[in-house]
Amino acid sequence: MKNILLILHAFLISSVAWAQIYKSDNALCHTFSIVARDTATGELGVAVQSHWFSVGTTVSWAEAGVGAVATQSFVNKSFGIRGLNLLRNGLTAQQALDSLLATDEGREVRQVAIVDIHGNIATHTGKNCIDYAGHVQGNGFSVQANMMLTNKVPKAMAVAFEESKGKIFAERMLLALEAAQKAGGDIRGQQSAALLIVPGRSDNKPWDERIVDLHVEDHSTPLKELRRLYTVHLAYQHMNNGDLAVEKNDMANAMKEYNAAMELIPENLEMQYWTAITLANNKQLSKALPILKAVFRKNPHWKELTRRLPKVNLLTVNKNDLEKILSL
Repeated sequence: MKNILLILHAFLISSVAWAQIYKSDNALCHTFSIVARDTATGELGVAVQSHWFSVGTTVSWAEAGVGAVATQSFVNKSFGIRGLNLLRNGLTAQQALDSLLATDEGREVRQVAIVDIHGNIATHTGKNCIDYAGHVQGNGFSVQANMMLTNKVPKAMAVAFEESKGKIFAERMLLALEAAQKAGGDIRGQQSAALLIVPGRSDNKPWDERIVDLHVEDHSTPLKELRRLYTVHLAYQHMNNGDLAVEKNDMANAMKEYNAAMELIPENLEMQYWTAITLANNKQLSKALPILKAVFRKNPHWKELTRRLPKVNLLTVNKNDLEKILSL
């Protein structure tokens, strides 16, 4: 009886200890990720993939002019906000990580990576993270993974990121994720992914300081979907640049940007439509009409929208030209 009581007592103590580590608000995000600073632009970012729902809302944290944090494995979600606060207050990446882990009873099941504004890196992989687990640091970046199918994932990510130097930062981050998957990836498979990139310097406009912020919450092939979303993101950047060119009456550059957008996602009716409206507004109706005709054929609601544009001066053609458009 005495032995049974001793065993029960030990179990109760153990249960309390584990409960303090594995709290209900801490997701079990076993995953692979990269945190990095782009040496060319100063941009900071986190990219991640996991067999867990909405991984980007748990693992990825970044702030313009401050740094980036990835918190994963048996996640202590507070490490994201607290880590950025420590960096904002002047601590280096390593000092911030040391501070976070100092009072964390679950440090040995955590995996955390931090990059600061100067490109300093700090990474922790607890000894009780599930195999295969590990990390590789490089110049201004860290890649980390746990619960992987093979032990080759971190190295594959590091090589992909380093060998893509000179490419756009977001592209390099995606290549690192794709290399991880090719090396085996998460032993459970795939479900969600995210890409978050912020400027290296803040203009005190936090509402406008996310260069890329893309999430795939639940998908059979999240990295392919993330890549597709990034292509759409680039296309809309071209559209925005085209709109700015129109405001400056630089039609040559505007059309260059609009065409670049349509080349990236040629099936997107939105881009085709507004390109045609811009052409019509700039007395190039002959070029606008065939585009509008194709758009109207695929979705007649665009024609109804066209009727509403003159009222708000978004379509400024004369009455005869408007009738030509609406007769398509």
